[in-house]
Amino acid sequence: MTRSEVRRRLALAWWQQLALTLAPLFVLNLLFGAGQQTGVLTMPLFIAGVASMFVSLPLFSTYKRALVATEKALDTPDEHDAWLELARVRRTAFLGAGLPAWIAAFAVFAGLEAIPLILLALSSVVLLYLYRIPRQLG
Repeated sequence: MTRSEVRRRLALAWWQQLALTLAPLFVLNLLFGAGQQTGVLTMPLFIAGVASMFVSLPLFSTYKRALVATEKALDTPDEHDAWLELARVRRTAFLGAGLPAWIAAFAVFAGLEAIPLILLALSSVVLLYLYRIPRQLG
């Protein structure tokens, strides 16, 4: 597999992860978000969603190390293994980046309002954006 094919697959995986991260929030909000109930858990769930962004800190540093290792391995016999390791590390980091949106999807049942839901979804999008493959790589 050529380097451009690997980059294309990783880009496609990013878009798929973006859809998988935001889809539960949109679907649950569409189905169950019409009620105007105000739950006791709304503020704790919002705080948990914001705090879950910090899960990405160690995952991002691991991802950056994998990026550097992949860049060093370009045009060497270890390039294939470096791309595989980068993809593995990135899949794990995607889970941490999706946590705020998934907590927001759960918070729909507690009656979390639209603005906090949007903020949590945007925080997941921003965190996922950090895990795009830079153009300089390859």
